[in-house]
Amino acid sequence: MERKRINDEGLGRLVEAFYARVRADEELAPIFNDAITDWPEHLRKLTDFWSSVMLTSGRYKGQPVPAHMRHRSRITPELFERWLGLWTETTDAMMEPAAASALQDKARRIAQSLQLAMFFRIDAERSTSTSGDIDEVAVQ
Repeated sequence: MERKRINDEGLGRLVEAFYARVRADEELAPIFNDAITDWPEHLRKLTDFWSSVMLTSGRYKGQPVPAHMRHRSRITPELFERWLGLWTETTDAMMEPAAASALQDKARRIAQSLQLAMFFRIDAERSTSTSGDIDEVAVQ
């Protein structure tokens, strides 16, 4: 397989190959297959997302955080790591090394942001210091 640079064609092929792996993964497939009813439309949207992120095309018009929050009860930090592992394997196989590295770095940052939005909370039973600063913060 010829490795690709980051362009719309390469991103489209990457998204299709990656999500074929996700849909076959024993832990990720049930969540994704339950959540997504129109895979061709979802793949188009994700190709637009990656085009917007990596090529600044502006094609993606969506809100990833609310989309993921709907499935918060089923998504764990460990599943983010599994997703990132598949992403790394797929980008390494399909993209030129510099492109794969850039896509992996961006995916890691996006995953961190999504996890902060989904799991970070200030503990309701937190203690405060005498200055009123929060001493304890919890991540669930």
